[in-house]
Amino acid sequence: MIIKHSKYKNTGILFELLVRQITSDTLNGSKSPALDIIQKFFVKTELGKEYKLYEVLGKTTSLTEGKANIILQSLISNSLKLNRKILKREKYNLINEVKKHYDLEKFFKTKLPNYKVFAAFYTLTEIENSDKIINPSQMIDNKVTLLEHLSTSTIKSEQVKKDLIQEFSEFDKDTRLLTYRILIDKFNGKYSDLYESQKILLRNYIYLTDSLPVLREFYNTEVQNIKSKLGDISKIVKDKAIKIKLNEVKSLLKEIDKTQKITSEDITNLLQYQELIEVLSKKHGA
Repeated sequence: MIIKHSKYKNTGILFELLVRQITSDTLNGSKSPALDIIQKFFVKTELGKEYKLYEVLGKTTSLTEGKANIILQSLISNSLKLNRKILKREKYNLINEVKKHYDLEKFFKTKLPNYKVFAAFYTLTEIENSDKIINPSQMIDNKVTLLEHLSTSTIKSEQVKKDLIQEFSEFDKDTRLLTYRILIDKFNGKYSDLYESQKILLRNYIYLTDSLPVLREFYNTEVQNIKSKLGDISKIVKDKAIKIKLNEVKSLLKEIDKTQKITSEDITNLLQYQELIEVLSKKHGA
């Protein structure tokens, strides 16, 4: 018997695609349902626990052959401890949720650098969790792929070791921190088109999700900063029509009071205001 790989059921691929979708939505100036989907399905869930295994696998490289074997066996061992029934249900619900907001064909078209590695890990864990007789060559091929990834990369980083230790020592903790790290990696790396002010806003939104008072304070401070910058730009702009528009924009910016919850739509609006300020500042030398 041969186990077929399914990108629709591969937790690592699903998470990576959602992260990239957040970036794409944000750069297009629209609210990103993908952010809410990540928070719903990867925080304190079996999916969140399983993705931690993929994240460790993706980040861990340059090991000796012996250490690579130990890491791989540890990842497989932890995979066997997950509740497969719950995982199956969560993945089914996740795909249905993605389907509500995105075209699945387009969603899965994005190419991922770790696709081959994640596919090998998915297939290997499915083999390990199966009670059927599997073609031995398939197991060997996937193990070779994973061991090569873990041991032959030229990338060396002490931070990888720290991340690995942290993942195992805090295995049961909220995956919000995991989401935060991945998002920041993406925004600061390949997706560097975002302005620094937008990156900071996104960092704080993800990182402070569980601390509403602090997030609210940060949000309201950012609203005041944007209003102040719009006021400064308005003083420089000579076009009366633009001045009027800037004043209208300022009037739309409202702080969040203690009874309100900050939504992803609020964050998207601030991202758009920040982009407006960056563009106007460059144009008018503010």
